[in-house]
Amino acid sequence: MAKKKTKEDYYLASQWTLMARKLKKHKLAKVSFIILAILYIAALFADFLAPYGLEDFDGLYKNSAPVQIHTVYEGENVGPYIYKLTKTINKTDFTITMSEDTSEYYKIKFFVHGVPYKIFGLLPCDLHLFGVSDGSKGGTGAKIFLFGADSLGRDIFSRVLLGARISLTIPFASAIISFFLGIAIGSVSGYFGGVIDIVIQRIIEVIGAVPQIPLWMALSAAIPPGISTIKMYFYMTLILSFINWTGMARVVRGKFLSLKNEDYVMAARLSGVSTWKIIWKHLVPGFMSYLIVSMTLGIPGSIVGETSMSYLGLGIKSPATSWGVLLQEASSVTDVASRPHKLIPIIFVTITVLAFNFLGDGLRDAADPYK
Repeated sequence: MAKKKTKEDYYLASQWTLMARKLKKHKLAKVSFIILAILYIAALFADFLAPYGLEDFDGLYKNSAPVQIHTVYEGENVGPYIYKLTKTINKTDFTITMSEDTSEYYKIKFFVHGVPYKIFGLLPCDLHLFGVSDGSKGGTGAKIFLFGADSLGRDIFSRVLLGARISLTIPFASAIISFFLGIAIGSVSGYFGGVIDIVIQRIIEVIGAVPQIPLWMALSAAIPPGISTIKMYFYMTLILSFINWTGMARVVRGKFLSLKNEDYVMAARLSGVSTWKIIWKHLVPGFMSYLIVSMTLGIPGSIVGETSMSYLGLGIKSPATSWGVLLQEASSVTDVASRPHKLIPIIFVTITVLAFNFLGDGLRDAADPYK
């Protein structure tokens, strides 16, 4: 009886239910979804998770490597702690050496008060997940830089978290705009055909023929100089949306060409159903799962696009930050060779791009009715 009920549930299940069941069996997609959820939650609560703000810096820690965390001090387990760094300048060749001052230690505390911020931009707060307490002998001034510091003495770990807000949300927002824009233009092109289809396809070909980096540069040159970070965020979202809608439009057009002459569409026309109702109520829902898969697979390209634009100085600029802005510190080969910790942001870019690709592959397999 239970086996029969299971078969009935399978045959009566909706397309979305079947997709969810298949997706749960795709291990890489599940792991990728968890990773992306962690990254987006970390970006949402970045102010709380980051020990320092965007404008906090300490000249003593310029280009310093990630701090070492210790637990045992003079044979006694005192919990996680760090040493304060001291700077030594060689007067012969003027090289700077950073070393730990082991005379006293600074314990790592959790839920400490620090730089004030606003939760979701509304509620004032100054609580941070972790920070450094006063030294064991009453000293102050130690800093905890888990990923090291940049050329101005700013915490890279904090800037990675705060930069994730831009690097993760701009591609997602542009993908949503491209999604609806591609559906609207692709449906018109595929359903009506004729001159409209020819004009739209030639526009798509022109946009696709231009290399992306010169296209980004041309579009970025139209942005007024000296605008605020919020306006730059808006402009970058529009630029990425303008470039990425073409792929979605071609997918939709191909589906419309194969479905617009089906019997159920002809029946709807004979019944007097309006054209737009046929498009949005009868045609688009039939392959919506494929469109969502296509959108998911397009997000990695937008992430790379935002990162590249900011890296080239065409997008977000300091004091605001994104992963692309952070990678500007790693533009010098000699600098990276001596300070490899500046490449840490590219690890997050790589992980995010791979996670979206694996999730998209899982969704594509789950949406395939023949698997």
